[in-house]
Amino acid sequence: MNLKTLLAMLLVLPILTFAQSDLQNVIKGGELLLGGLSIFKVAKSEPKNDSKTIKSLCVKNKLAEKITFSIVGKNQEGDEVKKELVIPKDGKECLLELPKGIYTYEIVLANKEIYKKGEYKFDDEIIITVKEE
Repeated sequence: MNLKTLLAMLLVLPILTFAQSDLQNVIKGGELLLGGLSIFKVAKSEPKNDSKTIKSLCVKNKLAEKITFSIVGKNQEGDEVKKELVIPKDGKECLLELPKGIYTYEIVLANKEIYKKGEYKFDDEIIITVKEE
């Protein structure tokens, strides 16, 4: 090595090896980094919604009279499930912990006339609004 190279290294080396922050700041930065990673780990480890039931099925009534909402279906064991809700005018009623599946539904008016009838696959939380068409 020649003298110029040695002199340049002696001038540049202290600048490169000088600590940019003190030890306390480095420790705090490491704590923040680990805390952030643990948040991602917790969010990733939450179980998926692979349950056999839905949390709630709610029905809102926007008609001028009360209605009766009935569903009939089968759970995964093959047992028949029947549920019925009477919903007042401008009211809302909910079924909780309903087994997932395909159900036949029927909406009956106060005068016993069938307003709507059909089938629906319930596989997630839902709010059904019944209103004039």
